[in-house]
Amino acid sequence: MSHLENLEKGIESLREKMYGCYMKNPNDPELVKISQELDDLLNELETFFLQNDH
Repeated sequence: MSHLENLEKGIESLREKMYGCYMKNPNDPELVKISQELDDLLNELETFFLQNDH
């Protein structure tokens, strides 16, 4: 599996996890943690595209 595929799967997985957490309890402090992890992966994805966009 390529780095891009791993990033995309990780992003989708965290999105689903964040949504599920929100649906159970919108005030759960775990949401911030998940959101930060998702932000990190999205930033990594952006960097990947910037470096490979020649």
